[in-house]
Parts: sequence; structure tokens; C-alpha cells
Amino acid sequence: MKSLRELYRIGKGPSSSHTMGPQKAAQLFLARNGHASEFKVTLYGSLAATGKGHMTDVAIEDVLKAVAPVVIDWQPAVFLPYHPNGMKFVAKDAKGETIDEWTVYSIGGGALSEGKLEDDMFNTKEVYGMNTMTEIMNWCYQHGRNYWEYVDQCEGSDIWNYLQEVWNMMKESVHRGLTHEGRLPGPLNLARKASVYYVKARGYKQSLQSRGLVYAYALAVSEENASGGTIVTAPTCGACGVLPAVLYHAALGHGFSDIRILHAIATAGLIGNVVKQNASISGADVGCQGEVGVACAMASGAVCQLFGGSPSQIEYAAEMGLEHHLGMTCDPVCGLVQIPCIERNAFAATRALDANLYAAFSDGSHRVSFDKVVNVMKQTGHDIPSLYKETSAGGLAKELDKR
Repeated sequence: MKSLRELYRIGKGPSSSHTMGPQKAAQLFLARNGHASEFKVTLYGSLAATGKGHMTDVAIEDVLKAVAPVVIDWQPAVFLPYHPNGMKFVAKDAKGETIDEWTVYSIGGGALSEGKLEDDMFNTKEVYGMNTMTEIMNWCYQHGRNYWEYVDQCEGSDIWNYLQEVWNMMKESVHRGLTHEGRLPGPLNLARKASVYYVKARGYKQSLQSRGLVYAYALAVSEENASGGTIVTAPTCGACGVLPAVLYHAALGHGFSDIRILHAIATAGLIGNVVKQNASISGADVGCQGEVGVACAMASGAVCQLFGGSPSQIEYAAEMGLEHHLGMTCDPVCGLVQIPCIERNAFAATRALDANLYAAFSDGSHRVSFDKVVNVMKQTGHDIPSLYKETSAGGLAKELDKR
């Protein structure tokens, strides 16, 4: 598995696979074609189907148009074989002749691939020797350690400085989201809710206040993402509100120190990395179970560790967080990361707290392992028809389009 630096990416929303990935691809293509007279970019499948709502064209044009005019060709009905998020960049000279072309895929979480088993230009160092939760959990018990200590052993001490940056940005995105009011961009005219939920939650008695505040924190980050603000992919932009909400609530409400929060972020990253390695975190590939479902698993494991869970209890909490999102479709209305994405972040954050509580009542033993659920999630995602996987052609997207 790769470094957690490649899972937790700091960047602008609203979509890691539809905004951050294509923008990075445009930067790479421009670096080798700085003297082109024209660019043509063809977007395929999910990238084309929801690209306007996700501002894919804007992200690409912001990079390329500084050098030459850009033509965007939308091909939502064409799915390239490797991944639904395919795109082809073409550079032309002054005579209109093609001087370079490149097909690349945005595979989730801002990561890119050329569709090969070994992508030379993206073949970054493998940091972790173990790729499953079962292997890592057994290592924890054999050595009397916890998941974050495996991260420390594999990544080295430098990882903690980076995770501190991640935590700082998560907190900042919560603060910004609680402060900002007004409508979100796009044709839905959706009003921001985080600040209102925050004010209302503080007026309730303690038992309800806690849940309401978690809603507010998740909404805050998700609304920042939807408006193109800077957030942390955890594991994606569309699911970026879940982990920060749970960790912010734990830090503020229970007084956990930064170092303990960083350890929890490391464990959460390990959980997300296992899914990224063995399945997918792309909504266009496996549906929202790979985004919000994985985010819930990450947050479930993280908060379980914070409250003293054993390695098996942490694995159990993560398993429940993912298992109970199996089959969740990705059906964004108007291709925007707003409905149902924002509410899903809030509900997944509270579900993570429930998964921790349920696991804490157990001794950590259970029949279905996290790794088995990851395999089922991957197969389920590939069985889901494409109209339910970030194409805005089915589900809520289609139903609300009728209004």
C-alpha cells in the first residue's frame, strides 16, 4: 500500500475524482506541451455525465487556457474499459496537427492512472508490506502494539508532521463551514445549514446536543467542499465531512490531545488505504459505498481507538461502518456534490459513533471480517448498473429531475 499522504490530500472541492484528479492531469499534460496552440480534452463516462456539476471543465480550463484555447468534448455514453472516469488530452500545433495525446483515468481520491497494472509515472513507493486488516491486526497482537504504531513503523516519524497539517486543515474547514451562511453554488439553490444546526444543537439538552453538533460539523465541512473550499480527502471530497466531524467532536467534547487525534487519523488512514488497495474509493466505480461507506469505516475505527478499543474492536467498528453502507448508490442531483451527498456525510458521522459504541459492548469477536466486507463491497459496486454510479442518470438524480 502507498503512503497516507496519497490518501489524505489537501485541496479544493467539490470532487476529488472529478475536480482534483482532472486538474492534476491537466497540469501534467501542460508540463510537456507548454508550446501547444490548442488543447482538446475528451471526457468519458461518469466524468462527462456529471462533469459540469462537479466543475470538471472549469478545473481543466483553469490550467490549460493560460497557454492556449481549450475545447471540451463531452462523451457520457462512452465508457473506456479501465475505469468510468476516463479522459483524453490532445495538444495541437498552429496548423491544427496533433503533437501529443494522452489517455488517463481519475480513479478516486484525486489519484490518477494510465490504466496499466504498473503506471510508470504514478508508480510511487509502496510503503506498507501488509495489505489487509487481518494481517495488520494480527501484527498488532503479536507485537503488543496498535494500528497507529504500524503506520509509524512503515511511514517513519515524518508522517506525523503531515498528519498534523491534515488535522489543522480539518479543523479549519469545520470552522469555516460553521461561519459561512447563504446558498451553495449551482442550480439547486440549496441553503447552507451548518451554522443553523450548530446554533440549534447548543440549545438542546446534553443527550441531543452531542448528536446535533456532530451533524453541524459534518455539514460544515461538506458545505465547504460543495462550494469549492479547501478540504482534506478522507478518503474523497464527496465524503470529506465524516472523519473531521467525528474527530472534532471527540477533541472538543472529550478533551483528546492532538497527538491522540493524530494517532486516530493514522488508524483511519490505514483503514481507508486497505479499501483503496483491495477495492475502490471511487463513486464512479463502486457507488457511494466506496466514498461515504469507507469514510464511515475510517471514522468508526478512529473513534473506537480514541475510546480505548482493542485492535479487534477497532476492526469490528470499521467493519460495521462499511457493512451497513453496502449497496449505497452514487446519484448526485444535477451532478452536484450536494443532494444527497451532504446529508449522507452527517448521517455517516453519527453512524460511526454508533459503530464504536456497538463494538465497545462486544469483546471484538465477530463472524464477518472487515476484509470480507471490502471484497463484497467491490463486487457489489461492479454489479451496480452505471446509471447509479455518479452519472446522475438514476436514483434520486433521476427522480428529482422530474420535478
